[in-house]
Amino acid sequence: MLPSRPARAFAVALLAVLLGALLPATAAQAASRTVQGGRLDWGIKSSFQSYVTGPIAHGSWNLTGGAATVGGSQFRFHSATGSYDPASGAFQSGFSGGVRFRGHQKADGSYELDLTISRPTVRISGGGGTVYADMVSKDRGSGRVSSASQVPLATLRLSGIDMRGGSTPIALNNIPATLTSQGARAFAGYYTAGTPLDPISLSVDTSAPAGKKGDTPKPPGDKAEKDAAEKSAKPKETAGAFTDAAVDWGVRRTYREYVTGSIGQGKWTLAGGAQDGGALFRFPKGKGTYDPKKRTLDASFAGSVRFTGAQGLDLTLAGVAVRVKDGTGTLSADVVNAGTTEKAVPLITFTAKDFAPKNGLASLTEAPATLTAGGAKAFGSLYKAGTAMDPVSLAVAVDTKAKLPALPDLGSAAEPSAPPVEESAAATPAPAAASASTSSDSRTGTYAAVAGGVVLIGAAGAVFWARRGRTRQSG
Repeated sequence: MLPSRPARAFAVALLAVLLGALLPATAAQAASRTVQGGRLDWGIKSSFQSYVTGPIAHGSWNLTGGAATVGGSQFRFHSATGSYDPASGAFQSGFSGGVRFRGHQKADGSYELDLTISRPTVRISGGGGTVYADMVSKDRGSGRVSSASQVPLATLRLSGIDMRGGSTPIALNNIPATLTSQGARAFAGYYTAGTPLDPISLSVDTSAPAGKKGDTPKPPGDKAEKDAAEKSAKPKETAGAFTDAAVDWGVRRTYREYVTGSIGQGKWTLAGGAQDGGALFRFPKGKGTYDPKKRTLDASFAGSVRFTGAQGLDLTLAGVAVRVKDGTGTLSADVVNAGTTEKAVPLITFTAKDFAPKNGLASLTEAPATLTAGGAKAFGSLYKAGTAMDPVSLAVAVDTKAKLPALPDLGSAAEPSAPPVEESAAATPAPAAASASTSSDSRTGTYAAVAGGVVLIGAAGAVFWARRGRTRQSG
């Protein structure tokens, strides 16, 4: 028996009201968003890595700008910035860091093969995607060096992926990439256009852009009050006084890979406020004494890192301290090895020639570091004294308004081999990554938060969302 006309009219009216209340929320969700934080994992081309480091080229590669390694052969670029439009699916995100390949060394010490790829950017629009990058390369024949900014390096195969309606974080996993004609030229002719490259994975955080309607700006305040406050806050660069400091050190890239690889089968764990920047660990909250005239430093830092793995691997570095004098720095730490503790072991020395304050900040960026004899012992003689270790970055704020350099931002998703900081607010789980896969037709993001409202809507609203659900599953 059909419902009476008044009953049907009421149902239609109720559905219209419910949808009218629901659609503004959907529109708000679809507003253009800002990409802030995240990483891109890409091996570029694994066979090229093997060629560079193999018996023919006898070369190597090194990371720049805070780039890291992950897995067996991927490079991790960090600190994503850009934009995302959930309505159209348009996406643009740039990443920091780079990698330099060198091989075929000549008698004069230069290299025939010299290629740098940095600052990759992913752009997706209208169902197509492209990876751009800054590239510096040396021509195979003439040796002429050329450089170009944001070369369209690779095209991405996004068949079956609907970028619309994504939540945060936005994640794309194992997206096939193909070398472009411009990329082939910038690659110094080692590969032709159309050559498959390694697949790309990325994960970025998004947020509503600042200044949208509804935001309440802070009152400007009185200018005289502002000037007085700034004047009173202006610090004096006096010996022994600094407000904050941090030291960044990744120990050694090959050691991290050894720990998390097939031999070590392990991980690292951070505690006490230490932070993970991908290619480095940050030990914050430095305190001690600094003399801007003599350029000397005696400081201790918070945090620890513990490496554990197979065959009894259990090494903790804590109580990190740094001393700088006469243009040389020494980084020491308390070393806990298989339960045995040795205090204040000098692990590395590094160059610190220019350590004068600039704009309220005394800093060193990626200063070359060398393992000491004590450090060699701490690492179980895995490396000899004099071995090059990861560089050191050091920053001391001698001005209360000075800000320490930002840590590479990897986004909200946790990395299995590098667990979240133990003693932090990270205990609150991050939103689930919305993974776009090439194996099936799917959308980034979830509708769980919106669909949860269906319980309150009742049967009439459930008809609408059930139909949305079927549409999503079928493509």
